[in-house]
Amino acid sequence: MQNNGSPQADEVELRPLSARSVVLSLLLGLHPPELPVKDLVRSVEPFGIAGSTLRAALSRMVAAGDLRRADTVYRLSDRLLERQRRQDDAVHPETVPWDGDWEMVVVTATGRGPAERAELRGELTRLRLAELREGVWLRPANLLRPLPDSLGQVAERGTARPDRPARELAANLWPLHTWAGTGRALLDHVARVRHPSERFAAFAAVVRHLLADPVLPPELLAADWPGERLRAAYADYRRELAAEARA
Repeated sequence: MQNNGSPQADEVELRPLSARSVVLSLLLGLHPPELPVKDLVRSVEPFGIAGSTLRAALSRMVAAGDLRRADTVYRLSDRLLERQRRQDDAVHPETVPWDGDWEMVVVTATGRGPAERAELRGELTRLRLAELREGVWLRPANLLRPLPDSLGQVAERGTARPDRPARELAANLWPLHTWAGTGRALLDHVARVRHPSERFAAFAAVVRHLLADPVLPPELLAADWPGERLRAAYADYRRELAAEARA
């Protein structure tokens, strides 16, 4: 039974499956991220995507710069390889034991337009930082990930130990209760769906949800935090998809 306004298993956000989304999700889960067209045709059949529909989508994706084609093999473009790296980091984030320090980024650049400010906010959010107040971004210093060189041109980095209790501060910076409720609803949903297209859509939602996981130290999270269970479920599903695609 769900409570406190947490999403029910049938209320999770599932997006419709297009040929493009299926192809991208398949390739994003493969290393190396490439498949011959005959294997792509076979892999998308369970989702009701016809071969002619797939080939039209592949042509559009090559033209848009999503894919590269070499003979009959399609591979993710360099731009989408970065997206694959972020997805891999979401499934297997690299962390260290937390000593109580907080990572802090203070935006120092001025005179930027709305588009530049929005781009910077998006980049800081992807780095799993949260905004304490305008221009000041924080997170516990337990997460290892590369930071873009361009960040040094617009912000100063450092560490801090806020006076505010750590659990209280984390709960203020991230919607932890909502994230956990949606995560548990997703786990319930993926456990009961069986049709390939339904499972595919459900695990696509799992990936999107993991990208929003702040990856906080365990001592700042509730005991039943679903992050690791979601990662394990998706890793199993990705291995299953990769085995079928490579079969």
